[in-house]
Amino acid sequence: MSLRKLCLYAMLATALAFVAAGRCGSQALPADFLPVQSKNARSLAAGKVLVASRNLGDPHFAKSVILLVRYDADGVLGLVLNRRTDIPLSRVLDSFKAAKDRSDPVYLGGPLETAAVFALLQSTAKPEGAEHIFGGVYLINSKSLFEQTISAQPKPDVFHVYMGYAGWTQDQLRQEVELGAWFIFPAQAGTVFNADPDALWPEMIRKTEMQMARGERRDAERQD
Repeated sequence: MSLRKLCLYAMLATALAFVAAGRCGSQALPADFLPVQSKNARSLAAGKVLVASRNLGDPHFAKSVILLVRYDADGVLGLVLNRRTDIPLSRVLDSFKAAKDRSDPVYLGGPLETAAVFALLQSTAKPEGAEHIFGGVYLINSKSLFEQTISAQPKPDVFHVYMGYAGWTQDQLRQEVELGAWFIFPAQAGTVFNADPDALWPEMIRKTEMQMARGERRDAERQD
C-alpha cells in the first residue's frame, strides 16, 4: 500500500473517531479528541469554552474551565464548569417541591452574585423561554423555567445548576486572552456535563500544551 493511501486511511479513521465521539452525548471525551484550541481573541463568542493557562494566578479562576453563555456589547457572562460543590440541589432550589429529593451537587458558577442561580440543560428540543447556547445545550435563568425544568426531573448528567457567574467586559476578556491568560475551545456537551469535573482542566490544558508543542516543532522544522 502506498504512503499516500496510508495517510488517507489515517485521516478517515480520525474523522470517524470524531464523529463517534460526538455521538456519545454527555460522556467525557479523551483529551486527545478535544477540539482544537485557539489563542485568537476574535474567536470569543457565546458557546465557546475558556481554559485557564497555568500562569493565571487569580484564585477565582486558576485551573478553571468556563463556558461563555453571553457575549455581546453589554458584557460577557460565563459559568465555571469544574467547581463542583458539596451542596445538594434540594438545598439551593428548596422552594421547588420537585427538587426536594435531588441530591445532585450544585456548581459554583463564578465569583459574581453567588445568590444568582443558573442552569445548563441538554435537550433534544428547545425549552420555551430558554437561551440556546450551542448544540442541544440551553441556559435556564428564570424561576418559571426552573420550575418547569425541575418538574420534568432531568437526569444529573444533562442538567447542572450553578450559583453565581464569571463576568467581564468584551475588551477586558480580549485583553486577558491576548496576554495568554486563556485558551479558547469550541464547546461540547461532553465538556459541559463532564462526569469528572476535577479532571476536566488537567485534560484540556494537556491537550493545549500538546498542540503548542507540535506547533513549536513545526516552526523549528521550517527554520531548519
